[in-house]
Amino acid sequence: MSVSRSDLVRRFGVSMGQASADIARYLARDPPGIVYDKSAKRYAAGHDFKPVLALPDSGRFLGELRLVDLGILQAGDTMLGTVPPFDATPLPQRPIDPFVLRAVWRAIRERYALDILYQSMSRPEPARRTIEPHALAHDGFRWHARAFDRETGEFRDFVLGRLSKPKPRGESGSAPENDADWRTFIELVIAPHPGLTPAQARAIALDYGIRGRSTSLKVRRALLFYALKRLGLDVAPETRPPSEQHIILVNRKDIEAARVRRVET
Repeated sequence: MSVSRSDLVRRFGVSMGQASADIARYLARDPPGIVYDKSAKRYAAGHDFKPVLALPDSGRFLGELRLVDLGILQAGDTMLGTVPPFDATPLPQRPIDPFVLRAVWRAIRERYALDILYQSMSRPEPARRTIEPHALAHDGFRWHARAFDRETGEFRDFVLGRLSKPKPRGESGSAPENDADWRTFIELVIAPHPGLTPAQARAIALDYGIRGRSTSLKVRRALLFYALKRLGLDVAPETRPPSEQHIILVNRKDIEAARVRRVET
C-alpha cells in the first residue's frame, strides 16, 4: 500500500498544495512503519506499519472488493490501492426496475400508499395491490419492500423484482410502529455442531467469531425466516452431517416459539 500527492488529488479532487498539507499533517502524527520511496515519490506502508487515525477494517476491504466484483465500483474509486486477483461464486441476477425502486423509496420517505402490479406466488397472473411501504429489507439474496398490505390487513414482504407499475394512492393509513414483527428483535444463539471433532469445532468457532461456547446474532422477527434458512438452521441439526451443518441453534425452542407464520407474497 502506498500513496502520493497525485493519488489524493485524483481521489478527492483537492489541490496539490492541499494534498501536500494533508500528508504532512498525517506524518506529524508519527505513524510507525511509513517508508518514503524517493524514486517513486510515494509514501509506502512497511511491514510494521500501524495506522494512527483508524483501525484496519477487513469488512470494509472485502466489501469494496465485492462491489468491484459486482461492477458497482471501479477499482480506482475504492480505498483498496492495488486490487488482488479474486473471484466469487455466481449468483443469479435479480433485476429491480430503478423507477420502481425510486417510487417505493419515495413512498417510504413521504409516507404514502402505492398501487402496484404484483406477481405473487399464490396467483397465476399479476394483480393490482395497494401497499404502504415503510422499510426496505434484504434476505441475503433478494430485496423486499416491507409494507402494510391493504388487501390482507397485514404487514408483509413484497419482493421488489416482482413489483411493477407503481402509482401513488394517497396518504398511508398505517403506522410503521405497529409492525410488531419489524420492531421486535430476536437473539439467535449459535454454537459449533456437537458432532464436530475438537479441531473442527475450533475452526468453525474462528469462522463464525464464536468466543467461548456460543455467540448471539440479532435479527428482526420479520427477517427470522430468511436468517434461519440462510444459516441452514431451518431444519433439525441431525438432518445433515456435522461436516455440512457446521453450527446449531442453541435456543431452538425459544426461536420456534418466536417464529411467525410466513405467507409467501
